Amino acid sequence: MKEALSVLCLVLLVSVSEAAVTKPCLGKFLSCLRSWPSPENPITDDIITADNTTTFLSSYLSYTKNKRFTSPNNQTLMAIVTAKNVSHIQATVVCAKSNGIQIRIRSGGHDYEGLSYISSVPFVILDMFNLRSITVDVSSKKAWVQAGATLGELYTKISDASKTLAFPAGVCSTVGVGGHISGGGYGNLMRKYGITVDHVVDAQLVDVNGKLLNRATMGEDLFWAIRGGGGGSFGVILSWTINLVEVPEILTVFKVNKTLEQGGSDVLYKWQLVSSKLPESLFIRAMPQVVNRTIAVLFYAQFLGRANELVSIMNQSLPELGLKRQDCLEMSWLNTILFWEDLPLGTPTSILLDRPSKPEKFFKSKSDYVKKPIPKEGMNKLWKAMLNFNNNVYMQWNPYGGVMDKIPATATPFPHRKGNLFKIQYYTSWLDANATMGSLDMMKKLYEVAEPYVSSNPREAFLNYRDIDIGSNPSGETKVDEAEIYGSKYFLGNLKRLMEVKAKYDPENFFKNEQSIPPARVK
Repeated sequence: MKEALSVLCLVLLVSVSEAAVTKPCLGKFLSCLRSWPSPENPITDDIITADNTTTFLSSYLSYTKNKRFTSPNNQTLMAIVTAKNVSHIQATVVCAKSNGIQIRIRSGGHDYEGLSYISSVPFVILDMFNLRSITVDVSSKKAWVQAGATLGELYTKISDASKTLAFPAGVCSTVGVGGHISGGGYGNLMRKYGITVDHVVDAQLVDVNGKLLNRATMGEDLFWAIRGGGGGSFGVILSWTINLVEVPEILTVFKVNKTLEQGGSDVLYKWQLVSSKLPESLFIRAMPQVVNRTIAVLFYAQFLGRANELVSIMNQSLPELGLKRQDCLEMSWLNTILFWEDLPLGTPTSILLDRPSKPEKFFKSKSDYVKKPIPKEGMNKLWKAMLNFNNNVYMQWNPYGGVMDKIPATATPFPHRKGNLFKIQYYTSWLDANATMGSLDMMKKLYEVAEPYVSSNPREAFLNYRDIDIGSNPSGETKVDEAEIYGSKYFLGNLKRLMEVKAKYDPENFFKNEQSIPPARVK
């Protein structure tokens, strides 16, 4: 009888004509939340429903980063829970599960396809942004950070405690720590220190039964899975304990631009040959982009050392770039984050604590891994495809090598290690909603042009550059055959182990989205 009632609720929820009948279903869920035995941490004020239209919409938009997903579906989004305590997370999980309601877990809202806050079946958003505490222990070189903190907040806290410690993560300061780490986030320290998940030593997670677990109580297989397998498939990540890494007090950065007319393609081809073989302390990103109806390649670099040494390395390894001492800037690690975000010199680092209140643009991204240099003929085809766009478009080529060649592919679920020269992110953005279909189509064409020059069988992809085009399931189910298509691209040979862990800890597949890990025994 209970199962039949749940099915009836779901059917009614997606029927516009029967919308009024959905209230008993929502009421049952809300009643469950409010009766959760935690009187010292009441949840009532942290539940937002569509009845409060203004607050509901502003809460939804606050952590919605892509304007493609700015309209919440009131027929499926039942409530937003802005958790302030672990008991709020536990209540949301238990009450949603017992009422047949899906949950989506949102830390920073940067999921490229919005899977942390959209669904076509009845669901609740569990917003983590209030859970943002951070502690730094300089003596042990460790930090503890809650999932709702941003990278900017984490970096600021680390810098306040020490000018020679850092964390090897991304350069977008508004990204949420929870999703960034669980998806295998990376940054410009990866050639020296690897990626985020290589430095996680403990975690807190609320499992499918509402239990709060840490590394010791969850077991090593589940701890392995959440470090790169995407936390949203296995539970709700509450916090991470991370090892920090050493950096000098002064680093050097530079930004040098080369158009095609200035030999940009030749420099970029040479970059492909040397960027993964440079000293581990040097990271040079190449960024081809459309500027004034031509292609300009912007070379961004960060070096764990002083400018004179960097110029010497560059003149020996990549003299074609023509780097000069005056191109280089010396600064602290925290200030390099501002540099990578293209903020003007002198911008106060307090800006890293800002949190946008609404999405600014529409965008689409895709990813690839490159294992051998793209010939100049192939580069010219890519430039031609990029010049067909009517809006902002660029590629980021991120070099591998260094430590990334030394960490086994099975050490964490993130498998993209040895054998890669660089990773590509394709990115296009636009401001007019009417340009959406055309922009998505142009991105697919650019991706098709790149196919002969990138990894194959499977064509690998990066989980944190979420791309629904590579395969997906419906919101309410996870078919193994379909999951193997996208899962093999994100996780390669680690997919089988991830599915086995999923079957062990969430056999009924409660935690799911359109690209989640299925239990190995899902039929």
